[in-house]
Amino acid sequence: MVQVISFGCRINSYEAEVLKEKLKNLDNVIVINTCAVTGEAERQCRQAIRKLRKENPTAKIIVTGCAVQVSNKHFADMPEIDMILGNKEKTEIEKYIPLLAEKTNFVSDIMTYQEYDKFIITGFEGRHRAFVQVQQGCNHRCTYCIIPYARGHNRSVPITDVMKQIRLLLAKGFKEICLTGIDICSYEPSFSQLTETILKEIPELPSLQFGSLDPAALDEKFICLVEQYHNLYPHFHLSIQSGDNMILKRMGRRHTREDVIRLCRAIRRIRPEATFGADFICGFPTETEQQFANTLQLVSEAGINKLHVFPYSERSGTPAALMPQIPVHIRRERARILREEGEKING
Repeated sequence: MVQVISFGCRINSYEAEVLKEKLKNLDNVIVINTCAVTGEAERQCRQAIRKLRKENPTAKIIVTGCAVQVSNKHFADMPEIDMILGNKEKTEIEKYIPLLAEKTNFVSDIMTYQEYDKFIITGFEGRHRAFVQVQQGCNHRCTYCIIPYARGHNRSVPITDVMKQIRLLLAKGFKEICLTGIDICSYEPSFSQLTETILKEIPELPSLQFGSLDPAALDEKFICLVEQYHNLYPHFHLSIQSGDNMILKRMGRRHTREDVIRLCRAIRRIRPEATFGADFICGFPTETEQQFANTLQLVSEAGINKLHVFPYSERSGTPAALMPQIPVHIRRERARILREEGEKING
């Protein structure tokens, strides 16, 4: 039996199912799909690998994903690992299995990769909701984020393949479909057009949901779809990160706090039952007490009640890592305060 363990985002959950199906005939193999969103996430991946090796001394351990893509040497030095595959190589993992007899390391330059995994999955083990990958990579350069260098440039799955995957999962009995990707709002030629095509051509779909959404990319057409199609699930998770405009600018984000408030109010006007979640980073370099207070105020003003809160974590190689840093204990305290604010709203 093959065991696949994924850390991090929803797209890793999707990829876990792909890996399980590709490797279903193997025995005593463990695949770890790593995360690099923070230094702590990467550390937890390495810790898990050591633990898995102790528990499975005879297993072949393959490590892939974002952390090995951006920090290859840290993993190459680990004796617990039998094979390392980059994110490009992961899409063709079955081709590398014959080389498992000796320790190998295959990590190519993801920035030159223009393809996507054409594999169609048939289900999601132990889940009632299925994730469907619609794009990979990211062309934006937020100053705190290493992920574009782990996933490469934006590349979109053709809409015919997206529709085929959704129809197959519906036929398998899944009622909830969640579109996922690294930056789904950058789907080409248009995220709103993709959403409309799915809703129009598959009217039997009970619930269409989304991964993280970029507030700067949600246009009037998308809002009209929210009003028109009630099988578009009325929960929207937004990648906000801060409620202060100066910090947002230093982060390299493309929206303002006012954009977020307008967006939430516009959707609530047409779907009063709508709820909002958001990602926030606390203690970003140079963040003052007043700028953090602006984030607290935004949560209340926009009525965001499901918060994913992270203390800022430096990533080597990003512009933010070179900025004046906030002490770690202040970052953690601000994160605690923001989480409590979210709990108050949930009441």
